[in-house]
Amino acid sequence: MALNMIVCVKQIPDPEAPPATFKIDSNTNKVVPPQGIEPVISPFDAQAVEAALRLKDVHGGKVTVISMGPASAKDAVKHALAMGGDEGVLLEDEAFGDSDSYVTAYILAQAIKKIGEYDIIFCGRQAADWDAGQVGLGIAEILGIPSVTVAQKVEMMDGKVEVERVVENGYEVVEAGLPVLVTITNELGEPRYPTLKGIMAAARKQLTLWQANDLGMGPDQMGLKGNLTQLRRLFVPAREGTCEVIEGENLAEAAVKLALRLRETKVI
Repeated sequence: MALNMIVCVKQIPDPEAPPATFKIDSNTNKVVPPQGIEPVISPFDAQAVEAALRLKDVHGGKVTVISMGPASAKDAVKHALAMGGDEGVLLEDEAFGDSDSYVTAYILAQAIKKIGEYDIIFCGRQAADWDAGQVGLGIAEILGIPSVTVAQKVEMMDGKVEVERVVENGYEVVEAGLPVLVTITNELGEPRYPTLKGIMAAARKQLTLWQANDLGMGPDQMGLKGNLTQLRRLFVPAREGTCEVIEGENLAEAAVKLALRLRETKVI
């Protein structure tokens, strides 16, 4: 059974960037992109691409990669195409800016409706920048299809999807009919590296570019006007601490003094 699959990916600041490069503009409540460090595809989303490609390797079919973001987000889509994806769609419009999880899910759902028929939608379990884990489930809710979360393995059995879903101290097996949305966790394993041939093929592929008008969306459905949440403040938590050195004539005396001090501060 050839499968028609869609994978949603997001471009994020590189999680491997040095912590000192992470800065926030308190006036706009936005993360300041680190200088000289290129953004990357969210790691969970790369694993979602891998999950789709594993099914394609066995059953055949097509993998369409879709992302919402600025022009630079095309690199995340191209990365997925270089891994083995077939087609790419970029949703780029200034009106999409500042969208919360609900609006992001809504925009992606409208794009998926425009793409047409599909069997499985894959998303990462959460974006590695905000870690909200809401968009994938939102897409499924808006489309009115079932969803299975934190999947470490996805297979097709008798026309249905069989998912190993990570739970505490193990996993459970869940079966669902098509169409379905599945979010992928890191337990799936490392995603494949794009080959030189894949990179060259991805470079030749033209992405489909859609804006708000192409999705039939009005200004009240996007960005700050459409959001169901309000970001009041974005900040880096201040970490403060003090250090007190406990001394003694010998280790035994120092240990007693330490125990008394810990009791005095109600640590023990």
